[in-house]
Amino acid sequence: MLIAFVLLNGLLLLPALALPGPAPWLALEALVIWWLLHHLPDQRKRLVVLLSGFYALMVWLIVADALVRQSFGRGLNLYLEIGLLDAAWHLLHSNLGVVGAVLVILTLLLVAMAVAWLFRRLGLHLARGLPVQGRPLWLGTAGLLALAMLTPWVGSPALAFVANQGSLIVHTHEASEAFRVKLDEAPAAARQAQALPALADTDVVLAFVESYGISGLTDDRYRPVLGPRLENLAEQLDAAGLTVATGRLASPIQGGQSWLGHLSVLSGQWINSQLAYETFLSRDYPTLINDFRLTGHHTLAVMPAITMDWPEGRLFGYHQIYDRDELGYQGPAFNWVTMPDQYTWHRFEQLRQATPAPVFAELALISSHAPWVPILPVLEDWDSIGDGEVFQQWEGMGEAPVSLWRDPERVREHYIEAIDYALAVAGDYASRYLTDDTLLFILGDHQPAPLITGDNASKDVIVHVISRNPALVAPFVSGELPGFRPGTLPDTATHGAPMNHFRSFLLKQFGET
Repeated sequence: MLIAFVLLNGLLLLPALALPGPAPWLALEALVIWWLLHHLPDQRKRLVVLLSGFYALMVWLIVADALVRQSFGRGLNLYLEIGLLDAAWHLLHSNLGVVGAVLVILTLLLVAMAVAWLFRRLGLHLARGLPVQGRPLWLGTAGLLALAMLTPWVGSPALAFVANQGSLIVHTHEASEAFRVKLDEAPAAARQAQALPALADTDVVLAFVESYGISGLTDDRYRPVLGPRLENLAEQLDAAGLTVATGRLASPIQGGQSWLGHLSVLSGQWINSQLAYETFLSRDYPTLINDFRLTGHHTLAVMPAITMDWPEGRLFGYHQIYDRDELGYQGPAFNWVTMPDQYTWHRFEQLRQATPAPVFAELALISSHAPWVPILPVLEDWDSIGDGEVFQQWEGMGEAPVSLWRDPERVREHYIEAIDYALAVAGDYASRYLTDDTLLFILGDHQPAPLITGDNASKDVIVHVISRNPALVAPFVSGELPGFRPGTLPDTATHGAPMNHFRSFLLKQFGET
């Protein structure tokens, strides 16, 4: 009976893994179960079965919390996670295939079932070995409860976990309501697009590089790769007669949900959850897309990762959206990556040259998206890219993601190699195709997951501002945006401004007086 109680107590302490602070040694839930089994002898079996099912669900949520922490750098929030189930499934089957994704889900279910079975066996064993009745039971229970109130080593992890989720639900709902009220009560001037006459004849390109975070320079594991790449990029751009400044911006997210970072930059609002994203899109509120439409630009989105219907995209107000199918790629997909960045840049340049009006474009580049395998070479002959069939020669290249991801160190190596590829391609594009009337931003959408950065890493991303016209780059090194300076290396000692400052900065520097 003592062994069963100790093991059951160990299971009941598992929710503490998802909570801050030190874990207790004794779970109050174990005392409550012990007490109930004594006083409800006719209901023992039913009670144990009910509790085992509830606790299996609890363990499943604890596993989900661990996955969320490793993916997004935050704890589980059921209020937010329910809306991400479709995205999670899409990511799983894109990387692992349908069979692999189903196996992952079955494994999680089997873990929950195993925990329920073990909980039930321990509970029933404990019930069969309970000889204590009457006054000794009351005295023992009172003594243990008194001990629980007097020592930090006794706690209620399951109750604390449930209370924490309840608190998160209330807080998230209140924050969402406050954001909705803020948008609804904004002054009329804030609800109107604003022209940027200083950029009226300039192509403006926002190119988001997936997972391009500041850890690439501040982490000793990645600096030996990214540092030389950025030095090479500086030489390449200088030889092409281009001016570059580099800084950092703080992203509202980490590890995933890139669209939240994109909208924070475009809207000038802090979009840190799916609820804020949907709330913003449901309001008639302007973004840089509207600003550049008013300025006279042809606005377009190049979205190679969009493979299904994207109704939210229509709410942005782009003149044209080019998803995977619209981009006309005829080469192979590389796991989650539908097409390599070099093809995306190549196709965008074709679209840009075919558009007589100035262009405002958002590019969502995805070669540096997990699972970071395979890493393709950069083709020197851009004219050979065509419709992408040239990439057929690398179909099936590299090992399967399931194999790679068994070794976290090798995953990290592939991550920085993917970033290196993305920057090599972007630098090659800029040095070849940027004209005098182009302003190019190459920026990260968010830091990679904590598995790559480690816990408590900065959420800053790197931003490069590139143009053949030095006057277009000059405002970014004026000191108004912290962390920016000439060249391709940001100030690693200065935290970046939040992403939602970007729109207001552009309007101030290039907008109407």
